[in-house]
Amino acid sequence: MTDQAVDSGGPADASRDQFFGRQRELKSLRADIERAGLDTIAGRKAPRARVLLIAGRPGSGRTALAEELAHRLAGDYPDGVLRTRLTEPGGRRVPMERAARGLLDSLEIASPPGAGEDELTEMVREALAVRRMLLFLDDAGDAEQVDPLLPDNPDCLAVAVAQGPLTGIPDVRPCTLGGMDAKSAIELLGTFTGSVRITVDPQAAETLAEECGGQPAALVLVGGWLAARPKTSVADVAKRLRALPDDGEQPRSVRPLARAFRLVYESLPPAAARILRLLALAPAGLADAHTASALAGCSVSAAQTTLNDFTALGLVHRSGHQYEVPGALAPLLRALLEAQDRPAEVQLARARMLERTVRQLHSCRAVTEPDGSPARKKLAGLPRALRFATAPAAAEWLRIRQPALLASARLAVEDGELDTLARRLVAALVRALAAHRGTEDAAPELYGLHQLVLGVAERRGLHREEAAALLNLADLDAQTGRTEEALARYRAALDAGRAANDPYATGRAMESVGGAYQELGDWQRAADWYGRALAQRQARGERADEARLYGRLATAHTYAGRYGDALRGWRAAVAGYRRLGDLPSQARALSEAARVQEYAGRPEESLHTCREAVEWARQAGDVRLQAALQLRLADTLDRIGDPASARLHRGTAGRLLGPEGTEGFSLRNP
Repeated sequence: MTDQAVDSGGPADASRDQFFGRQRELKSLRADIERAGLDTIAGRKAPRARVLLIAGRPGSGRTALAEELAHRLAGDYPDGVLRTRLTEPGGRRVPMERAARGLLDSLEIASPPGAGEDELTEMVREALAVRRMLLFLDDAGDAEQVDPLLPDNPDCLAVAVAQGPLTGIPDVRPCTLGGMDAKSAIELLGTFTGSVRITVDPQAAETLAEECGGQPAALVLVGGWLAARPKTSVADVAKRLRALPDDGEQPRSVRPLARAFRLVYESLPPAAARILRLLALAPAGLADAHTASALAGCSVSAAQTTLNDFTALGLVHRSGHQYEVPGALAPLLRALLEAQDRPAEVQLARARMLERTVRQLHSCRAVTEPDGSPARKKLAGLPRALRFATAPAAAEWLRIRQPALLASARLAVEDGELDTLARRLVAALVRALAAHRGTEDAAPELYGLHQLVLGVAERRGLHREEAAALLNLADLDAQTGRTEEALARYRAALDAGRAANDPYATGRAMESVGGAYQELGDWQRAADWYGRALAQRQARGERADEARLYGRLATAHTYAGRYGDALRGWRAAVAGYRRLGDLPSQARALSEAARVQEYAGRPEESLHTCREAVEWARQAGDVRLQAALQLRLADTLDRIGDPASARLHRGTAGRLLGPEGTEGFSLRNP
């Protein structure tokens, strides 16, 4: 057997920070960095980052070796170590779009919502092209997951962990891991059992290491089992392990871990064994006490105690308040769940987990509401375990649990049998993210969630929800400059709104189609769609929207140079706001009419209209709006050759604004 290194993740504190063996592999990997590549031999400068590959089955200690290598190399890469995992513990490949976004987030680079994987991976490569970093790609499925992330920068180094070779990436020599050598394996066991139990029977310890195949994950499980039974000898557990039958359908290399897992699993009380099986349902392999409690239908405190026991046995790894199911054990848990639990019970457990998550998200959002609000009153009625003491505590929970929450939403939608719960979960998650992070900051996550809603709505024929999801997605597309994509979605939303007989969705979609055409510079179509939206609002007697749409229609006419039509539109808007008693909006509309008159070469009329706008702003008591209009009036006076009057109006604006002054101030930002 070869040398071995492992970060055991077991219960003994001493073992968590220790690294055993694998010195030969570490030396080989260090040498591989220095060796001449094919480009260097050919006399060319290396065009890309070098890739080191650590290959081995889950449970072989491959990630621990990569972490140790990254730790030892950190000083050579001053811009740090950038990590991402390319396969979830359950075996599902992480979409490249999600992996790239995670890397950009780690680099504190904003990623545009709705961007495709090509755009995002290019952003990652561009970011790494000007840095000296170590890129750690854990659990890569194949070269297609690695290649798009490799920067054209030989000053960077990529360390990839995979089960096999990365065929398609040139000049990569895998460092293939086998089992641990006997000395390192026994040292690892000793961190659980203590030295006495090893030294009294060193032969048994070596036999036990052989029964575990030298696999770190198997040794950790057996070590945890022994640590919980201080009176059991090493020889006894070696005999028990040897007596366990193998599953003939499993590959030979997997059998030692499967036997060690079976040893530990069969020692669990039935209730704990059930909780362990149900952890196979934990989204992204991540659970907390609430997740385990909901899955098993037990108390939160009982679930917390059980998870701590699992950690001591090496069945889960703890990170803060979360617990992760090791990727090597996830297939074994799924197989047990399928064999021992009825499908209806599994679906019920999944539904309980989703329902608990929805309630937590409602609580997470409600704590941001003012005291005495309906949401806060509803929050007070929730069980204490589901409530958050403060908004910062809720925000921190949301930050920590976000990967699991997003995975939960995706899995719920993909399931297809819990669509009502899935829709509630997505809606609650959207509201919580918007409440704590704001819609702009959370836009990438919100985009993905709206896509999930769209998928459910299309599958179930829910036209109203389909229209809402399409509108939300189109808005995000428009905000990031993808106007053509936004236009297509607005049109689709219009069709869905008509199918649902939803006047709000159809009116909103027509107006947004007009806005998209306006952004594209097609003023004629913009005016046409604004006119359609306006007619609908008039038919429904929606006076505020009618006045606003007159203004949008007038704006399109202004851009097209149809100043007569534009003036008629602004006058109609002014009349609408006057009927509504909305004096600030009336003043703004008059100001826009004055602008159009100036464009049309009628400065005296423009001056008169602008003065009228100032008077309405004064009557409205909107000081900042009045100041902005005074500045516009001053600009108009300058253009018609009356600088003295212009100075007077600027002085008035300055007095209205006080110490802030008028620098950088405009009507569009009153």
